[in-house]
Amino acid sequence: MKSFVSSLVIGLTAGIFGGLVGVGGGIVMIPLMVRFAGLRQHQAHGTSLLALVFTGLGGAATYAGQGAVDVAAAASLAVTAIATARLGARHAHALPEWKLKRAFGGFQVAVAALLLAKPYLAGASVPAVGFSKLAVLIVTGGFTGFLSGMMGVGGGSLMVPAMVLLTGFPQVLAQGSSLLAMVPAGLAGAHQHWQLGNVVRRLLVGLVPGILLGTWLGSSLALQLTDVTLRFAFAGVVTYTGVRYLRAPRPAPAPAAAGV
Repeated sequence: MKSFVSSLVIGLTAGIFGGLVGVGGGIVMIPLMVRFAGLRQHQAHGTSLLALVFTGLGGAATYAGQGAVDVAAAASLAVTAIATARLGARHAHALPEWKLKRAFGGFQVAVAALLLAKPYLAGASVPAVGFSKLAVLIVTGGFTGFLSGMMGVGGGSLMVPAMVLLTGFPQVLAQGSSLLAMVPAGLAGAHQHWQLGNVVRRLLVGLVPGILLGTWLGSSLALQLTDVTLRFAFAGVVTYTGVRYLRAPRPAPAPAAAGV
């Protein structure tokens, strides 16, 4: 019961933050699972990714019901993301915990910077068309899939800006298409984490409903606040956490064996 309540609260908190600013809850959920659920960094990444697959299904279905999913674009993104997500999961598993923490911290700081710069990036590039557009989607899917598998996040915080800025997708259509693309990619990465023993199944019962409810609450609350307030508040929290992760201490070297 205690495990269910704690995982529900973690999922709820992550969902609220994600709903407020339109990014995946994994970037918030992972630090909470490490801090309050006692998970190792590798376990938090694997568990987060599998939980986000379930919530991604619901999100993609919602967008599809509104006609805001480009199936062809989602397939182009997913075709490389499926393969690279598995590679990302393996890479994360191979890293010592302190290195994975520092990598995740750097990722958090990068997402915070991208979120703050987002209003100033519009119109900074000429959208690709035709074969170039397809190439951008395939490359974006491969890059984001690797980061998703490695970092345990959905990848929308990077995939959506790339689609909007580089291929001219409307924001809503980019969000719906990226959600659909990351379902099979997330499954591939989560399956790899599962095989490596990085998924704590008992937490999923609380995480999934918590994220779904939190996302709805966060989205509703977002309507009451200004975009600037939301972006700066979220960026501040994520940057603070990211800097702490970047400072994860390297373990002291083992003492040399005494001579005989």
